[in-house]
Amino acid sequence: MYDNPYGILHIYYLSGRLAPEPEDFGGAYLGNWEEDDTSFLFFSRPAPESVDALLAAQPHLSLIDTFQMSYDQWQGGAIEPQAIAGVVLQPPWVDPPPASAPDAVVLKLDPGLVFGNGTHPTTADCIRALKAAFSRKPAPETILDLGTGTGVLALAAAGLGGRRILAVDLNPLATRTAHRNIAINELSDRVLVVRGRAETFIETSADLLVANIHFAVLQEVMASTGFDRKRQVVLSGLLRSEARTVENELLRRDFRIRQVWRRDGTWCTIHATSGAKPPL
Repeated sequence: MYDNPYGILHIYYLSGRLAPEPEDFGGAYLGNWEEDDTSFLFFSRPAPESVDALLAAQPHLSLIDTFQMSYDQWQGGAIEPQAIAGVVLQPPWVDPPPASAPDAVVLKLDPGLVFGNGTHPTTADCIRALKAAFSRKPAPETILDLGTGTGVLALAAAGLGGRRILAVDLNPLATRTAHRNIAINELSDRVLVVRGRAETFIETSADLLVANIHFAVLQEVMASTGFDRKRQVVLSGLLRSEARTVENELLRRDFRIRQVWRRDGTWCTIHATSGAKPPL
């Protein structure tokens, strides 16, 4: 165990994307979260000189604002062990919970600066859906995880029995975080993390597709022929109206909806199996 390494975050909100990211930003630099055409630079202590030097070297960037907050504030609450459907997500710096069930899958998860620690309803329900997917026969052996974030669902899939998992995310900070989590769980022989667009990787052969991603991206993924070749799918990140659209499209594509999780009257997660093969 070790102490929470993040403490107080000093955040610099920039217009534009770094091109490239400086090789040496100093020991206080924690990472860069890119969102659309903006960047959030995270430091463990104030770093105005480093940011000024970056702006001078890359004039297409401009400073929008600066923030200071605790790590827990950034994550929306304290990062604590989460037990979900027999899967325990264990922050490395927190003492483990009282003895888990003998068959519990215990995974170390350091979310870093990326969201995906198990507290969001879509993440938790995806784990529940994964448990349902692995309870079917034959259980999936190959898994494609689109929008992996911290790698939490790829880790859960490996813990539940997946033998080969491809975890994809477009955000470089997310892929670095997922790489670290795969390594600390010693699962690098079963989980491969790559950076790229979900639409590019949907043609990858896999028994099970997991996609907790934006609705617009999911629509592009579902439009591909590779989507129809998945025996099972877990789709999430969906608001109610979006979920209805996805359910109708699944039925049109000859999928059988096995279960829908609806949380807080807002978020939905869908588990479905392909009708192209005999029911499992």
